[in-house]
Amino acid sequence: MKAVMDPIIGRYLNLELEGRAHRIYFEEAGQGIPLLCLHTAGSDGRQYRALMNDEEITARFRVISFDMPWHGKSSPPEGWQEETYKLTSDAYVNMVLAVSQALSLDRPVAMGCSIGGRIVLHLARRHPERFRALIGLQSGGHVDPYYDLDWLYRSDTHGEVAAAVVSGLVAPTAPHKECWETLWHYMQGGPGIFKGDLYFYKFEGDIRAMLGEIDVTKCPVHLLTGEYDYSCTPEDTKAVAAEIGVEPIIMKDMGHFPMSENPAMFRKYLLPVLKEIEAQEPAA
Repeated sequence: MKAVMDPIIGRYLNLELEGRAHRIYFEEAGQGIPLLCLHTAGSDGRQYRALMNDEEITARFRVISFDMPWHGKSSPPEGWQEETYKLTSDAYVNMVLAVSQALSLDRPVAMGCSIGGRIVLHLARRHPERFRALIGLQSGGHVDPYYDLDWLYRSDTHGEVAAAVVSGLVAPTAPHKECWETLWHYMQGGPGIFKGDLYFYKFEGDIRAMLGEIDVTKCPVHLLTGEYDYSCTPEDTKAVAAEIGVEPIIMKDMGHFPMSENPAMFRKYLLPVLKEIEAQEPAA
């Protein structure tokens, strides 16, 4: 097999978040409209590896994915050993804005999945002027707890349990290789990080009562959800779409992790959305 180098460039960004110094790892590829990608709970930016290797996308978009603090190659802040990690809506929103500003992104498109799909709704409500479009993958206004989170803090089992919990969210039609790579990312997370993300996803980040405040005329919102998902079901996304006044896209044969579990199929749904966003750009 001939060695081939990916076009992806990885770097570290040192910045302040919530008054604390952070070292954030991010990867990027391509040029053009900035596309800031937000990973799922308990995982990291590797979920968007296929997009960064897609020449049709990177010819027109600068695809960027960062590991949230505590995740992937990003370090937790100093003193992390004395605290319990819990993600909140305010911290998440401020993090996305801070990274965007630090990278000098001019009104990027933000695309997030799962917790990322939830936070794009918060961004649409709070800061529509900061984005040219928002894409929510597996976006729901809330989710009811459906398993015991306490297992996710045990250092001896959290990796296997995290992968087991999300394994049922992958579509049965997903290619074997991509399915297991998606689960591998979950097996590598730090103890309690997946659980801390789910604090936002299952409790604090509930946005149902505020969906009516989203004005899609200020910033277009696109919602794409896989049909095989019992965490954010198609019905959940349809409810959000009806509340904010957009038409959702339900992706056949896709699960909770479309960009990583089946990239070839996902791009068929994503490309028309990106072309629509690109068409809205003023002529040079």
